Amino acid sequence: MDSEHFEARMRGQEYFHSLRLLPGAWCIVRVDGRSFSRLSETHFKKPFDAQFQDCMIAAARALLEEMQGLYAYVQSDEISVLFRPEWNLFDRCVEKIVSISAGLASATFSLAAQKAVHFDSRIWMGVDTESIVDYFRWRQSDANRNALQNWCYWTLRQEGMDSHRATQLLEGQSATTKKDLLAVRGIDVEALPDWQVHGVGLAWEVYTKTGFNPKRNEKVQTTRRRIQVIASLPRQEAYDSLLLHLVAAGELGPNCA
Repeated sequence: MDSEHFEARMRGQEYFHSLRLLPGAWCIVRVDGRSFSRLSETHFKKPFDAQFQDCMIAAARALLEEMQGLYAYVQSDEISVLFRPEWNLFDRCVEKIVSISAGLASATFSLAAQKAVHFDSRIWMGVDTESIVDYFRWRQSDANRNALQNWCYWTLRQEGMDSHRATQLLEGQSATTKKDLLAVRGIDVEALPDWQVHGVGLAWEVYTKTGFNPKRNEKVQTTRRRIQVIASLPRQEAYDSLLLHLVAAGELGPNCA
């Protein structure tokens, strides 16, 4: 059999999309943990575990570095990574982006946790900076809701209530009612760690590194980039301002944390 003909015939049977991101559109890749509720029940503390959060931050850092992102946001078991309109990694091929981002997050988290896990991935696109701000405000609002729900649910479970009854009791309840449920048990939602309630951000910062030039026998300074973890994100309009700064400048200065 002719090898070139054979190669062409076999490649012709590969099913590979040619779909690409819209030119000039802002792109956000969001990866979500698969079956992480079961994972967290058996391997991590509830309702929140600092070790789990460290693993999520490690995965977010890997995505930001390897895929050349601008900003990453972590909340619960999801990571959202922002990319500029001119971002052209993998020739903006959607299938490549979702498969590699899911694989990278899965591998990094698994190594950090010493437990095999899986992420899935999806893409969100925005046409302007206002839509970018809306997206991250939306995910931060989701983090607020998740934190309140998780604290209520696991507080009831730790009191001996079964999962069905705890879910049933909280279904349809307002945020005020849930906060009151925690308050009578001595838990102040406003005093909870910021990363649990509002999520965590990762962004690039520019810094100056001092070195030594042995030929000239003198100190030299160079400008470098590194990833800063923003453990205490601002709220509402202040968060909008931070996001707009990132979009405009492409970096995070130390005075913006």
